[in-house]
Amino acid sequence: MMTVNEVSKLTGVSVRALQYYDRIGLLKPTEYTAAGYRLYDDTALEMLQQILLFKELEFPLKEIKEILSRPDYDRGKALEQQITLLTMKKEHLENLIEFARGIKLVGVKNMDFTVFDTKKIDEYARQAKAQWGQSDAYKEFEQKAKGRSKEEEQTVAEGLMQLFVEFGKLKAAKAQPDSANVQSQVGKLQDYLTQNYYQCSNDILLCLGDMYAGGGDFTANINTAAGEGTAEFAASAIRIYCGK
Repeated sequence: MMTVNEVSKLTGVSVRALQYYDRIGLLKPTEYTAAGYRLYDDTALEMLQQILLFKELEFPLKEIKEILSRPDYDRGKALEQQITLLTMKKEHLENLIEFARGIKLVGVKNMDFTVFDTKKIDEYARQAKAQWGQSDAYKEFEQKAKGRSKEEEQTVAEGLMQLFVEFGKLKAAKAQPDSANVQSQVGKLQDYLTQNYYQCSNDILLCLGDMYAGGGDFTANINTAAGEGTAEFAASAIRIYCGK
């Protein structure tokens, strides 16, 4: 058995994220000590591996929970998809490295941008998601994204990040998460997600808030764009907004 701190050190998943996984029923500890501390066995760690693999495919936690609880869930199939996707990403990175080395050695000799093309990776990820993503939110997201070009998708993503930049400005101005201005910004975030991605209920927004501040790429990207601590600040405001 491993404690939550030991699992966090082993996996790189924050203690806070593991506690949240327990709260939402995504990853329950094997048992609790008499003092209430979480303990995890090898089976729980294997489940955590599956959760992290689906996160690599950029599934929201709510959908991961739904997938893993299905009677038709095929772990082997999911692993094969993940191996394929990671291999494609690895090859893409290796090509970029070789391209950069060539520029360093001989300079730019032609305007060949094919090395930056990720269409095959994007398409494979889309197909993999289509096989597992059966939730209403995912279906709605697919429907909205279907008609958008890559440039339009980029514009939508930039618009989302701009909302976090505004959170960063409010934080820098010493606004409190429960202040009217900050709570209004949470409302704008929820409206934007509903308009561009899927119907963002308070439950979904709460899950997203914990994901934004749970560590990893989401947290790093938000804090890089909007200032250190902005992801955590926004998550605190979201919890207040959702009555938590």
